[in-house]
Amino acid sequence: MFIHLGGDVMVQSKDVIAIFDLKMKYSSDSTKEFLNVADEEGFVVMIDENESKSFVVTSKKVYYSPISSLTLKKRAGFVSELE
Repeated sequence: MFIHLGGDVMVQSKDVIAIFDLKMKYSSDSTKEFLNVADEEGFVVMIDENESKSFVVTSKKVYYSPISSLTLKKRAGFVSELE
């Protein structure tokens, strides 16, 4: 199964490690360090330069998505009983 992250970017759900709200970027020093290293090493993909609401960590890249983390989790099937 694939998850649409925005724009023309899709990833396989089996490759997704975590889906975070963008606010989590500043929640801890280790998260900031991880994202900084990923960016320095060229593993970060900005789907929409103007707006990011979440970031998705996969086995190969970190994607900044314009779609909310809740919507992405629903698309991935991680949240089944929110309604």
